[in-house]
Amino acid sequence: MKRTFILFLMFPLAFTGCDDDTPTVKEALRPVRTLTVQAQAGERTRTLAGTAQAGQESRLSFKVGGTLSQLGVKVGDRVDAGQVIARIDPKDLQLQVQQAEASLANAEAQFRNADADYERVRSLYEKGNTSRKDLDAARAGSESARAQVDASRTALDLARTQRSYAVLRAPIAGAIAEVPVEINENVKNGDTIAVLTSGNQLEVQMAVPESLIDQVRSGARAQVRFDAINRSLPFEGVITEVGVSTRQSATYPVKLRLNEEDPRVRPGMAAEITLFFNTGATGPQIVVPPVAVSEDREGRFVFVVERVEPGVGKVVRRQVEVGELTSEGLVIVRGLANGDLLITAGTSRIRPDQRVKISALEGKP
Repeated sequence: MKRTFILFLMFPLAFTGCDDDTPTVKEALRPVRTLTVQAQAGERTRTLAGTAQAGQESRLSFKVGGTLSQLGVKVGDRVDAGQVIARIDPKDLQLQVQQAEASLANAEAQFRNADADYERVRSLYEKGNTSRKDLDAARAGSESARAQVDASRTALDLARTQRSYAVLRAPIAGAIAEVPVEINENVKNGDTIAVLTSGNQLEVQMAVPESLIDQVRSGARAQVRFDAINRSLPFEGVITEVGVSTRQSATYPVKLRLNEEDPRVRPGMAAEITLFFNTGATGPQIVVPPVAVSEDREGRFVFVVERVEPGVGKVVRRQVEVGELTSEGLVIVRGLANGDLLITAGTSRIRPDQRVKISALEGKP
């Protein structure tokens, strides 16, 4: 009887404990990656990597070899046309000039003797005191000596020209991009002493795969972005050269010229080039990543997000009709419109009407 009374008293305590307020656990919103649907006006794009380069690049070198005795520039220097870039030791070249001068003096002396001998023999021949054979021999000797003088004079001019090559000058105004040599280094003719860049309009060099090269045309527009330059709009450019021979890895060299100048763009900067190709479509097309399209018994469908509050949306299933599969993605013929937020990842883990968190990267593929 006593035990029963104790148990009866415990029941109100148990019910009292159940009345305590306990916080309800909210279901965590699953983040989704979205892409803002945008119709492409009859063209598709392809993005490739490239490198900026000067409109004109000259590899300066000596026409003669020797020991580098003077180097008047360093990387980054601006130079004017005719400015001295470097010199080589001219001693050997000066000796060649002196040797040529001596050879010319000797040839001139021999010519004077031969010419005087010819005049003497001709005078004797006119008086009948010598034969025709002697006259012809004297004339030949004079003409040979004259030819030797001409040859020696040419050799002297060549030696002087070679001596002038000991000084390397800038052919045009520009900036020094590279200096791969040092003072007192022995250089050969043709060795690069400095790389001179010039031209206000920069160019961008890229390698286009063989699958796309037939669609690249000279004069076509392109857009260029540089990772090193933070700007909201890309640079506009025009393709100027399309390679006709393949490089390694089955790619072709293509060059484009930027339409505008910007001092922040420098040769050697990494570039991202967007090329535009005509799809042949009569109107705008919506192209989406193939992974965003699913299929079940009811047909092909996608998931889009309808915003319900900032950063939060509700999942909606859309039936779609698809077209061809292109290198840019899958063409959607019906079911999507401009501005729709298409879910591009994680579609297997979401369901219609589910509330999700919209990623801060929405709108980017």
